[in-house]
Amino acid sequence: MQKVKTLLFLVTEDWYFVLHRLPIARAALRSGYRVLIATQLSVHRAQLEGEGFFVIPMAWRRSSMNPLHALGEIRQIRAIYRQYRPDLVHHIALKPSLYGSLAARLSGTAPVVNNLAGLGQAFSGTGMVAGLVRQGLIMAFRLLFRGKHTCTIVENEDDQAFLVSRIGLPEHQAVLIRGIGVDEQRFRYHDEQPQAVPAVVMVSRLLWPKGVRELVEAGRILRARGIGVQVRLVGKPDDASSVSVPESDLQAWHDQGDIEWLGHRDDIAQIWAQAAIAALPSYYREGIPRSLLEAASCGRPVVTTDMPGCREIVENGVNGYLVVPGDVVSLADALEKLIRDPSLRARMGRAGRERVLQHFTERQVVGQTLETYHALLEHDAP
Repeated sequence: MQKVKTLLFLVTEDWYFVLHRLPIARAALRSGYRVLIATQLSVHRAQLEGEGFFVIPMAWRRSSMNPLHALGEIRQIRAIYRQYRPDLVHHIALKPSLYGSLAARLSGTAPVVNNLAGLGQAFSGTGMVAGLVRQGLIMAFRLLFRGKHTCTIVENEDDQAFLVSRIGLPEHQAVLIRGIGVDEQRFRYHDEQPQAVPAVVMVSRLLWPKGVRELVEAGRILRARGIGVQVRLVGKPDDASSVSVPESDLQAWHDQGDIEWLGHRDDIAQIWAQAAIAALPSYYREGIPRSLLEAASCGRPVVTTDMPGCREIVENGVNGYLVVPGDVVSLADALEKLIRDPSLRARMGRAGRERVLQHFTERQVVGQTLETYHALLEHDAP
């Protein structure tokens, strides 16, 4: 009898796993893997165990840069790998990929999948500190990601090219899988609902690099031009992040009528059904922004920045507009074009839906990920 393969996911938070990787874990379970999830638990343990996954509680300090904390977390991961001896580990996001790869080396665990959802602020920020962090990460990538039994999944072509040209990964070890995909049945196409004032909606973690301030300023510019617009922010601050937008700022903008802040919502498909335009003026190196995929799947035109990850979703002038990061006037101009022309919004919305169906469905992403597992395990077989 063939041995059941054990797949272990390493991720910082259970909510992040449920939001971003649950369909892949479900598909792996259906394919015959024993699936383990090592993560910090908040509210999803019962759900994960109820679906048949084995949950390993962990303690992470997600925002800590303390080397002693890092050593403790690496030891914790190494102990998990030695105890459970997985046949394959899948590290989700930057910190688990770095710490998990080192722990895998120390424990003799292979093969390894590192999954980077964008290169983040370190590779889009400026200044001496960002430059030093960037160089440190490049050195760590070269040391940890170039193993014989390792591959790294990235979500956009810019990040794939970076891994090949700057880190030295062979092309077959820099795997391009476009985001986490979207469930096109859950996020169905909807014609835009009649609105007295068009709603421009941003669904995101509320971090400054996501362009929150820029969208608020663009709304003010539009209203100064005499254009009616409702700017809605859906999401909440991230207290673990140093670049989180303070709740006091969000509440102040809400109270003075600059925005409608809806906070965290689970009914995102309904949010997009009630929107006219999706916006994400990010100057952050995204992977593939999930919110924009879901908006496009629902038939909403997208205004976002010409940044890695964001430009994967939008073909400029076809299903939305790409604007210069940080340029509030160009953001306002793009939104104005769409606000003034309902037929343009409808045409771009249909084009966005078609683009999602061609390139970004959950089914495609899950299939490509399982193929990556299979190729690594076949290569690692004696």
